[in-house]
Amino acid sequence: MRITEKLVGLGLLVLVAGCSSLNPFASKQTKNLPAKLVELKSSIAVRNVWKQSIGKAGAYSFTPALAGGSLYVAAKDGAVARLDAASGREVWRIKAGGELTAGVGSDGAVVVVGGAKGVVLAFDADGKPLWKQQASSEILSAPVVGQDVVVVRSVDNRIVAFDAKTGAKKWTVQRTTPSLTLRNAPGMVIGGDNVYVAQPGGKLLALTLAAGVPRWEAVVGEPRGATELERVTDIAGTPVLFDKDVCAVSYQGRVACFDAATGVPRWTKELSSDVGVAVDQRFVFTADEKGALAAFSREGGQSAWKNDALAYRRLSTPLSYGRAVAVGDFEGYIHFLSREDGAVIGRVSTDGSPVISVPVVAGTNLIFQTQSGTVTALAVE
Repeated sequence: MRITEKLVGLGLLVLVAGCSSLNPFASKQTKNLPAKLVELKSSIAVRNVWKQSIGKAGAYSFTPALAGGSLYVAAKDGAVARLDAASGREVWRIKAGGELTAGVGSDGAVVVVGGAKGVVLAFDADGKPLWKQQASSEILSAPVVGQDVVVVRSVDNRIVAFDAKTGAKKWTVQRTTPSLTLRNAPGMVIGGDNVYVAQPGGKLLALTLAAGVPRWEAVVGEPRGATELERVTDIAGTPVLFDKDVCAVSYQGRVACFDAATGVPRWTKELSSDVGVAVDQRFVFTADEKGALAAFSREGGQSAWKNDALAYRRLSTPLSYGRAVAVGDFEGYIHFLSREDGAVIGRVSTDGSPVISVPVVAGTNLIFQTQSGTVTALAVE
């Protein structure tokens, strides 16, 4: 099973089968071959706006952070850069002073990345070092920044908040972790006075930014089965806030939306995914573990459509924009599907390496970062 290459026994904090990538589909032992791409007559105009190279991600996942008109990107070798989101122009590029494992988090004033052995590094908007702190263990999830607070989650499931300006520790929350989890990068998102934290074991946690006080905890996926492997149900990707909802998906669990203020479920549907969700005014989109892209009604969770034309192509978290839903794959292709019925309507290539980071909308540009470090901006016309 491909997922076994991405499992971590928390007692030892090591990979069970030796993972070479955060991508759970990296196994060469899978019996399910990726769907072949058929010749496509595009019905949507997609234009490459700009490209930049930041450096390889290695065994980690780096997601660009958009703040104002700037895009902050990072790579395993310690490179951190600020790009103009509209043109791709490099404003500055620095070396963090060591290898990086997670990033990027930014509010436009502070830029934060996770370094080797749990080091937390903060820089100002000009790339100058602000402070350095130490987390309790390795950091795989991108830090988040908001309201002068930096929140970091380490793989031992300790959530720590630091003062964004000084690095002083503000609060710590320790949550229990199942004995077996996915070695992935469960994300966090700040909304209002709360930070929403994806958890192993299928739970979504809302904490106050000021003091780390739990507001609510909701179940996205419940562990089921006789073996530890069958009971793995970690939340995948980053929760998404939209209007008054927060939505998430879990492996061997469900896709669900909750009231962001109270945690009361809006709806839940059975689904297994190891990437996150995209949300727009009408739909919630996600790719299941078999590579089928599905859309659900945001209001009630009714199934809108499902397309398995990209089966086993190791799809990324999708992205909704205009009349299309975009999703990357393991060969660096970006596929565009109709938002309304799921039909494949376009395709562009990047650099041939997997797209594993969460894509970003920056104005009219869709931003994707590949595992080889190409940051690509696409415009849909």
